[in-house]
Amino acid sequence: MLVWAQQVRPRSLRQLRACRRKTANVTRFERPAPTLVIVRDEEHGYARLRGCARTLPVKLIRQGKVRDVYADGDDLILVASDRVSVYDVVLPTPIPDKGAILTQLSVWWFGQMADLVPNHVVSEDVPPEWKGRAIRCRRLDMVSVECIARGYLAGLGLESYRATGSISGVQFPPGLVEADRLPEPVFTPTTKAEVGHDEFMTMAEVGDLVGQETADDLERLTLAIYTRGAEIARERGVIIADTKFEFGRDAAGTLILADEVLTPDSSRFWKVAGVPAGPATVVVRQAVPKGLVVIVRRLGSHLPWPASSCGRRRGDAGPLCGDL
Repeated sequence: MLVWAQQVRPRSLRQLRACRRKTANVTRFERPAPTLVIVRDEEHGYARLRGCARTLPVKLIRQGKVRDVYADGDDLILVASDRVSVYDVVLPTPIPDKGAILTQLSVWWFGQMADLVPNHVVSEDVPPEWKGRAIRCRRLDMVSVECIARGYLAGLGLESYRATGSISGVQFPPGLVEADRLPEPVFTPTTKAEVGHDEFMTMAEVGDLVGQETADDLERLTLAIYTRGAEIARERGVIIADTKFEFGRDAAGTLILADEVLTPDSSRFWKVAGVPAGPATVVVRQAVPKGLVVIVRRLGSHLPWPASSCGRRRGDAGPLCGDL
């Protein structure tokens, strides 16, 4: 149980010592202010630190490799940490303020897409320790499909094309090479694997899983969001080669855009000037070097730091992990 604690200045040396004793066995959240603590209390789930803090419980319901989800009444709080995930491995060194950048990018993009599709953001009213890196969201019934849009040939899409001439059952002209622009943006959905990596799905398979009407809506919304995002980015000298979105349904059954939108964790960004001549001149703006991604992919459990034990949380593994 996470406790949101508001600091109260000790009024005496005795209170200060008592405060230190009471927090001696407390596990602190990643990069917290001194007031944010996780209290181990099997009987009550949380504890009030009398004499040194006033507390309000915020329950941790899911911890991913990069993002953590907390319940706060009827809402959820989605917190982006500074952790870096490559496949199923969380790297030992975080990137300072990465979570804040991811969150603010998503908030901005949600606003750009508001007339296309509603989103899950309620507000940025979150505990002060998470200010800037967390958003308050509404609860949704998530659709069990990763909605990927591709405008260029790269990543696992390139691997699939080389092997079969297609991606998610969509056939492409022969002779395409890495970083080639596709004839038109294409919807290439995948499964949502709890462990391991997602598998490509055809539209027929998506229809069987969620219903044909929902499948058609997912394709339409995915391509509309990608197209607008790609236009906005290109005006600023950036190509969005591919990206993934997630959707859920609210209580009324409306499809809602959720999780994150067009961040470096969910998208592949290139400089416009770096692409025209093909793969030799592609400049990929990734926080993790491609060489490190290859090493992690090949060595896996043989790495000197442990793989994530918390399971695969959607949105955690983007093209930084070779997932697209």
